[in-house]
Amino acid sequence: MYRRTFLAGLSGLAVAGPVAAQMKHDMGGMSGGHGQHAMPATDANPVLPEGQPLKALPRLSNRSAVPGLFQAELVAEPGVVRFAEGLDTPVLLYNGSTPVIEANEGDKIEIRFRNGIPGEPTTIHWHGMPVPADQDGNPTDPVASGSERLYAFNLPEGSAAPYWFHPHPHGLTAEQVYRGLAGIFLVKPKDDPIPPEYGDTILLLSDLRIAADGTMPESTMADLMNGRVGDHVLVNGQKNPAMAVGLGEKRRLRLFNATNARFLRLRFENASVTVVGTDGGLIEAPVAVDELLLTPAERVELIVSFDKPGAARLTTLDYERGWMGPDKPAEAGMVLLTANVADQAVAAIPPLPARLRAIETLGNPVVTRRFVLTESMGGMDHGDMAMNGMDHSGMSMSSSGMDMRFLINGASFDMNRVDEVSRVGQVELWEIVNEADMDHPFHVHGTQFQITEHEKDGNISPPAYRAWKDTVNVAAGETVRILLRQDLPGPRMYHCHILEHEQLGMMGTVDVQA
Repeated sequence: MYRRTFLAGLSGLAVAGPVAAQMKHDMGGMSGGHGQHAMPATDANPVLPEGQPLKALPRLSNRSAVPGLFQAELVAEPGVVRFAEGLDTPVLLYNGSTPVIEANEGDKIEIRFRNGIPGEPTTIHWHGMPVPADQDGNPTDPVASGSERLYAFNLPEGSAAPYWFHPHPHGLTAEQVYRGLAGIFLVKPKDDPIPPEYGDTILLLSDLRIAADGTMPESTMADLMNGRVGDHVLVNGQKNPAMAVGLGEKRRLRLFNATNARFLRLRFENASVTVVGTDGGLIEAPVAVDELLLTPAERVELIVSFDKPGAARLTTLDYERGWMGPDKPAEAGMVLLTANVADQAVAAIPPLPARLRAIETLGNPVVTRRFVLTESMGGMDHGDMAMNGMDHSGMSMSSSGMDMRFLINGASFDMNRVDEVSRVGQVELWEIVNEADMDHPFHVHGTQFQITEHEKDGNISPPAYRAWKDTVNVAAGETVRILLRQDLPGPRMYHCHILEHEQLGMMGTVDVQA
């Protein structure tokens, strides 16, 4: 797809196909839903307060008195949040907030869930977690509006990691997430090598777009093509909150990218940063970094050392992920969090261990699968566009309108189709080939995988460290190879975690057979 000419004449286009269906929904086309508010009369961007003390996300209480059993109730329902002074913003929340579930590996989990969203089905997808397929909250298993279901599963030994959960209903995931439905599921290990003196701070990163009247504007065509990117990046629901730390203090920070589509290239000014964990938990040994890229749905665990007095800021750098059309958002120069470092030094604290845990390789694959990511418009593939008058001076369209899709192996997602058949316990090599013009973060349900190599322009490079992952960015023109094994039977999704792309077709199903 010729990205830079894609939107040349967008304002005059008729829209058809899955784009039309998505636009109809996002413009409030579903009766009884929460998307029926009128479009705001102005695009003025309200000012959000900054510098307030960082708030901890609320913990979901365990209602069980039985050791090793975590029981709780979750309700997804409309709510109101005041992001800007004097403005109430209608949102969707779990139990009126963005909750944290904290459990231990080996625990049994029972979550009674009720869908309180008027007129819409939803699910809870336990992102990255090794849960049975019928407990995974995938699109084929919706919970109707007003209905309940029990999610029940065990946390196996070795599953300690920073997971999260969010809706995954077919055709509605993107809107339900950007309206606020997300939560953290933190699984703790029996023996944690990170010194407890470092604390354990959760930073959930989301982004927000609100109009002058406090409402959330509906998604635009640019949002569908690129993924919805808000005007404000929030940390635990706050803009640039502050935290106080002592000189010489080390903090354990867990970062969760819960945005629909924002790529966050991050650095900590005036502090040193060490990576100790990713999506699937701790890595083998600490790795010092100057910056890192956190794409949608990824998590990273950091130890930040505050060795200089003054303000230490978590800031964003520019990243070219392949924006289609005009109005590319400014990514650089945002301050997400400010740590105010005292002049007085803290008492000596334990050093970070040189070894965190062992991660064994999965072994030799018995199957290789290839997944090619592409874009399609009006039934034309990348090469057909030039032949049909689409060059760098503009684009031509037929009177029938535009049918835009994001595809895997040339196919758009179909809930009634199985794309791949696998077997429990089978080690596989997956090659994810990005032939599209933008980056796509690739997520696999039900398991964690290991990245073996990246290849682009004939150059092959290994990952910087061995880690368990459930989401990996595949840059435009890049091939990423991963090793994985599914240990539980049933249908599993794989898809782009730019949620608008998932809804426009970039998703498939692998049936894992016993």
